[in-house]
Amino acid sequence: MLSAMERYSEKLLDYFRHPRNAGELASPSAAAEASNPVCGDALKLSVVMESGTLMQVRFKAAGCVPTIACGSWLAEYLENKRFSSLSSLAPASIEEALGGLPAASHHAAVLAADVLQGLLRELAKTA
Repeated sequence: MLSAMERYSEKLLDYFRHPRNAGELASPSAAAEASNPVCGDALKLSVVMESGTLMQVRFKAAGCVPTIACGSWLAEYLENKRFSSLSSLAPASIEEALGGLPAASHHAAVLAADVLQGLLRELAKTA
């Protein structure tokens, strides 16, 4: 039987073991949080946007290995992206970018997509 860590892709484990853009921004343009009431995982994004581009992105996560990896990947992916180009990022795209997720971990990609949608709503208020 495979251990939990053996079921994850090397890419996912890299984002978990070496998180990118972890932390919070002191003066963000917007921030959003989302949580999964079933498992208790939580994810927060904060960003600085200038002229429609996300210049700085930070994440904080509490939860399982995939939730931390999804938050890390998402924060790195969003940096230097145009606000207007981000509404179509779906959980399946996040999963694919990380080399897939076990079925029981799908919730992590959904949580990342949910926090992104919340962030986009907050940014729309300031745009």
